[in-house]
Amino acid sequence: MSSMTYKKSIKTEKTTVTRDTGNIEKLSGNIYKSVVIMSKRANQISSEIKEDLNNKISEFSSSTDNLEEVFENREQIEIAKYYENIPKPTLIATHEFLNDEIYFRIPEKQDSEN
Repeated sequence: MSSMTYKKSIKTEKTTVTRDTGNIEKLSGNIYKSVVIMSKRANQISSEIKEDLNNKISEFSSSTDNLEEVFENREQIEIAKYYENIPKPTLIATHEFLNDEIYFRIPEKQDSEN
């Protein structure tokens, strides 16, 4: 999923929300495992967004920036506003986890099955 589609594809809160720990726990069987899963997914999302933003910013970099160009570049301002309005990676990861949109496996369960 391209990060430019994060804002459009995920309808999640943009602020902190109180969650029922029972819902979080039942998906993995352990609240701590659930937090680790969401944390790892949030790191993935954050990396994707950062990479996408760096690619977009690199399009605007030039070896001779003058002061007028820096203040008048509307495209950069629009990109910055877009990324400021994207929900935080932790909120996106929590939304994906609670909606069963994250694939995860727990290695110790697989080892004991063999």
